[in-house]
Amino acid sequence: MKRGLGVVVGLLALTASAKPVQKPVKYEVDGTKFEGVLVYDDAVKGARPGLVMVPNWLGIAPASLKMASDVAGKQYIVFVTDMYGEAVRPKNQQEAGQAAGAVKGDRNVMRARVNKGLELLRSEGKAAGLDAKKVGAIGFCFGGTSVLELARAGAPLAGVVSFHGGLDAPMPATEGAVKAKVLALHGADDPFVPAAEVAGFQEEMRKAKADWELVAYGGAVHSFSEPEANAPGQAQYNPKVAKRAFQAMNNFFAEAFGK
Repeated sequence: MKRGLGVVVGLLALTASAKPVQKPVKYEVDGTKFEGVLVYDDAVKGARPGLVMVPNWLGIAPASLKMASDVAGKQYIVFVTDMYGEAVRPKNQQEAGQAAGAVKGDRNVMRARVNKGLELLRSEGKAAGLDAKKVGAIGFCFGGTSVLELARAGAPLAGVVSFHGGLDAPMPATEGAVKAKVLALHGADDPFVPAAEVAGFQEEMRKAKADWELVAYGGAVHSFSEPEANAPGQAQYNPKVAKRAFQAMNNFFAEAFGK
């Protein structure tokens, strides 16, 4: 196992006794076929909170499913949302950029697809032991942008966490619309999310009267939580910051879920 993933595994208490399940789930949105993945440890008995997870722009891939298993551990049931359709599985950054750009360019499409992920977490997670009263969402990079749109649209869930996601808001939240608590985990030196965008996000959340936090990690750039990221100064894994960020996520959901 890569050292970086080992940090996340250790942090989230994934042990040798875990029995991670990755169950494909086929569905449709507006006539397009999709395939998400429900991830959980079937050795755990009793109810657990659930998280919708939106991966980075590479979509559903081995790395994102590994991350989902690590996040799920023994704590959560995770539904990994397909944002592109089952026929679209980017093989490189160019293909990922095209796929993500098409969805990000139409926030109504983005909201419809991530909301479908929330719906499927609730329906598919029942048999795995989902506590339907404790549901949240997380996303990475493009996925972080996606879950923030879930919050802006007023989705009925406890909280959303964006890891190094874009913070721009073509369809900003209106006052009182945001029902979920919001946590944005941001690399203070992220070249893809300029200071003006960060300031705009904060002002949007204030005007919406949302329950929100933004944490800016010094020395961190884009993709700081992803072990595969290796573009110095642009998108690079930072194990120290990743550990802090996942701990912040767990602390945030412990409060949001009322544990």
